[in-house]
Amino acid sequence: MSDVSEIGYAVDLGSADLRRLALAVIQPGFTGLTAPSWLLERLAEGLGGVALFARNIESPAQVATLTAAIHAANPAALVAIDEEGGDVTRLEHATGSSWPGNLALGAVDDTALTEAVAAEIGAALAELGIDLDYAPDADVNVEAANPVIGVRSFGADPALVARHTGAWVAGLQAAGVLACAKHFPGHGDTGVDSHHDLPEVDLGDPETSPWLVPFRAALAAGAASVMSAHVRVPGIDPRPATLVPAIMTGLLRDGLGFTGLALSDGLEMGAVAGPLGVAEGAVQAVLAGVDALCIGGGLADAETVDTVVAALVGAVESGRLPLERLAEAGERVAAAARLRDELRLAATAARTGRPVPGAAPAGRTAAARALRVRGSVPVVATTTGPCVLELVAPSNIAVGDDTPSGLTTAVARRWPGLAPLRITDAAGVRAGLAAAAGRPVWVVVRDPHRHQWMGSVVQQIVRARPDTVVIDTGWPGWSPPQGATHVVTYGASWASGEAVVDLLAP
Repeated sequence: MSDVSEIGYAVDLGSADLRRLALAVIQPGFTGLTAPSWLLERLAEGLGGVALFARNIESPAQVATLTAAIHAANPAALVAIDEEGGDVTRLEHATGSSWPGNLALGAVDDTALTEAVAAEIGAALAELGIDLDYAPDADVNVEAANPVIGVRSFGADPALVARHTGAWVAGLQAAGVLACAKHFPGHGDTGVDSHHDLPEVDLGDPETSPWLVPFRAALAAGAASVMSAHVRVPGIDPRPATLVPAIMTGLLRDGLGFTGLALSDGLEMGAVAGPLGVAEGAVQAVLAGVDALCIGGGLADAETVDTVVAALVGAVESGRLPLERLAEAGERVAAAARLRDELRLAATAARTGRPVPGAAPAGRTAAARALRVRGSVPVVATTTGPCVLELVAPSNIAVGDDTPSGLTTAVARRWPGLAPLRITDAAGVRAGLAAAAGRPVWVVVRDPHRHQWMGSVVQQIVRARPDTVVIDTGWPGWSPPQGATHVVTYGASWASGEAVVDLLAP
């Protein structure tokens, strides 16, 4: 039995061709610093992509060797990564990013600088053989209590977010790396993390919805791909948007006119895997119009890939999933690989005057320009260093537990051996103040409006040490007690940490 898809594929049902087609739409993760044999085998069979995480990153040379092995197994495979800059970094997870994140760029509001930062990130990724960046975040963050977006957004104004989303896309793709605007149709007006549960977003009229304005800008800038959000949109469908044809096809394709690659957010996330499981989620996502299935944040093995392949093949064989839809998805993955080759060639030809891979002058400039200071700036003696008290909240799962605050790295580089004292609740204040005796005090906070204990701890510290400098690395709006010097960084990247150290200890 055979069929021919509308885009020209001839596929024999039940044959290796159908398995190959199912493999083409999957982007799994894996564990380890080298590609395991199961991954290389499935790449040779037609696996369409691979997602890299912090667990796969040790050094630039190691990453370049890893991506070369992946491309040797399948030259058309897309090697993808979450490299947003700012708080979400995989390449620099051990130190924090050399580039500030979106909120810092939005605070500066210089689109040429945003484009330059994205171009530097793209140059670094391209040099290592990475093809697709799951960035930029195009969400309009209007909810201060948002537990997963926050500083990953350019801001709360749709027009500002739109112009910087477009600039970020342009800069990244000029460096030869495919951009991915996320999380469609918007994850900024939520108080729930879709890694754990199903948030709800009121889209309103799609023609005028503010959440879609940045996605329109991304598409106008030529974004190669768009990533779905696992959010419920009332009035359309009770399921996550990733699984809804009216959103992933009706809105994204028919409404916005997008013809590129539609990716799912991680299917292992709770909003999808919780009620459905990864395999059923994969089938529903492809039915909805998703072309590439991201799997592997917590699931990274051959069994997961084979289970999803079997589910897709079974859905085609049963007639539930039209062969044409799966073939169309596979062709869009292949088209993205061809676009990658075109962008990489163009970037190489235009290399003169473009950012040097791995260099971050625009990143340093942007981080410094983003700083906002209220109060006097006490200068720290560079020989002794400050006592840094870091008030630690649970990590955002998108950031990862192994990525330190960039200020930690910056302090250690300026004063070797000096490490912040981490405080997780009010009980740690006494020890922190004792350690600070005779030294300047820097208190690092993040989203104290979401963690009430932080505000009371800061008040205690400032009462005891009125000379305290409070460094806020999260979403802005909170203020420390009157009289304290307040430094706002708009993110916790290493670049932002360096800017703070340069400010307070020039």
